[in-house]
Amino acid sequence: MDDVLIEKKKPFYPIIPELREYLEANNRLTRLNVNYEDLLRFRDYTPILDKHGNDTLWLSVYYDQSEFRELEANLNKIYTLLHSDGDTATLPYLKVDSIEFCTFGNSKPFRIRVRNVLNDNYTNYYIKRADASRVYGLELEDIISNNRINFLLYRETLIEEHILGIPGDVFISEKLPDCNEQEKAQIAKEFVKFNERCFIGLLGDMRSYNYVVIPIHDFDQVVYRIRPIDFDQQSYEGKIEVYDPYQFKENKVMLELVTQKLRPNSIEQYRKEVRSAIVKRILSDIDRFDHLMKVVKKDHIAPIEHVNQLKSDLKKRTYINGFDFCKSMGEVLDTGFRFTMKNYRNISHQ
Repeated sequence: MDDVLIEKKKPFYPIIPELREYLEANNRLTRLNVNYEDLLRFRDYTPILDKHGNDTLWLSVYYDQSEFRELEANLNKIYTLLHSDGDTATLPYLKVDSIEFCTFGNSKPFRIRVRNVLNDNYTNYYIKRADASRVYGLELEDIISNNRINFLLYRETLIEEHILGIPGDVFISEKLPDCNEQEKAQIAKEFVKFNERCFIGLLGDMRSYNYVVIPIHDFDQVVYRIRPIDFDQQSYEGKIEVYDPYQFKENKVMLELVTQKLRPNSIEQYRKEVRSAIVKRILSDIDRFDHLMKVVKKDHIAPIEHVNQLKSDLKKRTYINGFDFCKSMGEVLDTGFRFTMKNYRNISHQ
């Protein structure tokens, strides 16, 4: 399996006015007293190591005491905005346990851990520079999957809730070997569905550390779900392989699981199930979906050479002539969705 090359330094794309209007209409905008740049003023840091002593590429960062007190108060308010619509009743019981900064990747997020001192429960959330690609990815995940995504935007600062789950690379190396054969077959099924959803939604770079595996206990069995946690490569790359998670060498074990546990006709059936589910979710919130597509088609979120390469590759794979007329990455994305919806309607009326 050849490694799929990805452009490491993807530019940050600004939030255009039309996208802000969309986000305001869907209650994604807020007002804050702190932004991403404020968090960059830390005075010291220590590297964070995993349980094996390896560098995680995260830093625990520290601030002057007076500055931290003001920062903590504002970060606690953000927590209430994410989880209780800004209700301040819990503020006296909230404490910021840690602020961590990631040095890896494009977004370089801060991870904030807030603890409720009454019960010692804690919750993480992230503060990042706002990027249109990421916002479109978050919105699409909220619409086309059964996963709800909670995020807020203030000017050029993006706030995202933490997505619970076991990082895919950790799951593959530490948890998968202990799964029984039935569980492995179920994981293979979920990976097929995950791959199909990423491809239809043009969500790229789903290497094993960019998604989580979620075990769910159901009576006498454990079932698994897979969720993306990184949306930086939403509808950006021109290489079609970037949108197929099974193409990445980091997912080789998962691909082998699919080929070992599933028959070709079962794989095709699961792909059809995903397409059907996506269309049903879109149709249940069609006004919101149409509004989002109207905005993304106007936006510039990828170089024209990426657009031309991807629409050509997609036409070769899907035989959809409509890609020929696409002039932006948003139009490529919309064309794929419309074809999936049209095909679903044609089949459902047979």
